Amino acid sequence: MTIVKAPPAPADRREGEEGNPQGWQFNSSLGLVLLLLLLVVGQGPVRRALGAPVMQSWMTVFLAVVVQALPFLVLGVLLSAALAVFVPPSFFARALPKRPALAVPVAGVAGAILPGCECASVPVAGALVRRGVTPAAALAFLLSAPAINPIVLTATAVAFPRNPEMVVGRFAASLLVACAMGWLWQRLGRADWLRPPARASYEGDSKGAAFWGSVRHDVMHAGGFLVVGAMAAATLKAVAPASWLRTAAGNPVVAILALSVLAVLLSICSEADAFVAASLSQFSLTARLAFLVVGPMIDLKLFAMQAGTFGRAFALRFAPVTFVLAIVGALLVGAVLL
Repeated sequence: MTIVKAPPAPADRREGEEGNPQGWQFNSSLGLVLLLLLLVVGQGPVRRALGAPVMQSWMTVFLAVVVQALPFLVLGVLLSAALAVFVPPSFFARALPKRPALAVPVAGVAGAILPGCECASVPVAGALVRRGVTPAAALAFLLSAPAINPIVLTATAVAFPRNPEMVVGRFAASLLVACAMGWLWQRLGRADWLRPPARASYEGDSKGAAFWGSVRHDVMHAGGFLVVGAMAAATLKAVAPASWLRTAAGNPVVAILALSVLAVLLSICSEADAFVAASLSQFSLTARLAFLVVGPMIDLKLFAMQAGTFGRAFALRFAPVTFVLAIVGALLVGAVLL
């Protein structure tokens, strides 16, 4: 008996059975052509819209904020990734005093040696807790590192060239709030409120892979939030009625609360937030200091990261208290320095 084998399925038939990639490519090309046609047809209205004075003002502010902040963002991301990958967390554990009350301010000051944004401080603080560092000290480090490191302070000095007291004020207020939160947690915090992280970021990867993974993560997150923050600042400057801004800026309490809430909502990287704050020139220096102190300590992305690292029960208690203390710290320091 002769067995006749069935002929192989045609190539186009096999491709259709596997998802029809040729059809997908055709649809994508067709969509691209239609998009180009729409741009060509609508180039007149688009050109007129971009040529409007409001859009010109918007683009000027947006580009100014992004161009000024981008070098500090890139440098901070590279240094942060290098320290997070090549400096072992045990180094920080050995460097801290054994007594928690003394470890808190030491950990707060140690935040100055981690040039990076708040995205980098959360996994490092988690590693400290996992390696046996008292949570109060790890939390002080978590809050201070994004606000008092050299990259952030240098960016603040560049953003406020005529107000060097803003650099001192940011350093003092941020360190004060970080230590206060550490001592408060030592006094009132409970072990069941904080869930120690189970594993380190990029654990098991090579040093090179971990470094570039950290760089990609921080660039995607910090760069995206920088663009959103620059867009929001440009919109506020170009679109919001001047009377509204004058009303908010003219009332000290409203101005501070408004910029504090704005810092939470915008979630700007700490390496770039000084340039956004500098663009809000109608607000007082104290209100802008509150923006710079609140943002690196509690915003939307930080709340999500803290909840994912230490648990939702921790974040729901830690975030509101941090927000209030950050405003109080900015007010106290602003009343003395600004």
